[in-house]
Amino acid sequence: MRDRLLRAALGQPVDTTPVWFMRQAGRYLPEYRRLRERYSLLDLCRDPELAAEVTLQPLRRMDVDAAILFSDLLIPLWGMGLQFHVEEGRGPVLPAPLSAEEAAGLPELDLQAVEFVPKTVQLLRSVLDRPLVGFAGAPFTVAAYLLEGRPSRDWPRTRAFLHRYPDAWHRLASRLASNLATYLKAQVQAGAQAVQLFDSWVGVLSAGDFRWAVRPYLVQVLQAAEGAVRIYFATGCAHLLGEFRHLPTEVVGVDWRVDLREAGRLADGKAVQGNLDPARLLGDPQALRAEASRIVEQGRAVRGHIFNLGHGVLPDTDPDRLAELVDWVHERGRRT
Repeated sequence: MRDRLLRAALGQPVDTTPVWFMRQAGRYLPEYRRLRERYSLLDLCRDPELAAEVTLQPLRRMDVDAAILFSDLLIPLWGMGLQFHVEEGRGPVLPAPLSAEEAAGLPELDLQAVEFVPKTVQLLRSVLDRPLVGFAGAPFTVAAYLLEGRPSRDWPRTRAFLHRYPDAWHRLASRLASNLATYLKAQVQAGAQAVQLFDSWVGVLSAGDFRWAVRPYLVQVLQAAEGAVRIYFATGCAHLLGEFRHLPTEVVGVDWRVDLREAGRLADGKAVQGNLDPARLLGDPQALRAEASRIVEQGRAVRGHIFNLGHGVLPDTDPDRLAELVDWVHERGRRT
């Protein structure tokens, strides 16, 4: 098996810089859009064979060093008796935000209700020749969707909830941590060699609020995935990087607003993942290669570097350009 991503994550020597992309499976691929003409996004997630097919589609086009499980961040909600739908161009939406009482009384995860996820992992591991990255949303980010009911710019209801109902917050975060730990552990037991915990919205918090309201629950989820390479990814998090060194994770993923060398220093020896601005893929090809080369060179200065975007692949991205970027990173990142 090609293992350069796993080796880089552990700070071990590699022949070249490993590369994969968040959202490398999905919306920018014509073959995915053809599937979406027949199935909804959530229908694709529920069917292990279809989810595996979508996961594998980009690997037929580009030489990435890992597959990322095709799923949705809020799938675990189905195992908690909650429903949501996905609005095109907007994201996941719940029927209504949870009240303080509902949030504090969130039920335990019924893993059988989402068993199609570990089944998809098992199916993929039987055919893959490179690592599979499983994933889950982090407790704060999942809680933000529950408390807002829909995507938000700065999540005001969630931030207010922390301070108005601290006891209810702790009960909600504790239950989510337990449930998400079960969900992530099931993926590892099914064969995922790496897992990424997405904390897309934690950057709206101060470092002080991160310490008391978020970090203990992150530790609980990440510890459950021990045995796999653990990647923690957050956006808008430059002010929190020093906090991430305390997390039980091998890799810290950062967005394009963070200097990789500074991220490596603040993460205290952890490997770093990132951090090309995905909008660069829509711009000038020569400028794209220059920026990718700069990131690869910065990555040589950290303990281990995994090339990725600073967020997901944008829908208008040309798949051929993404494939060319993979080859460019492998060429520029080669060790002699």
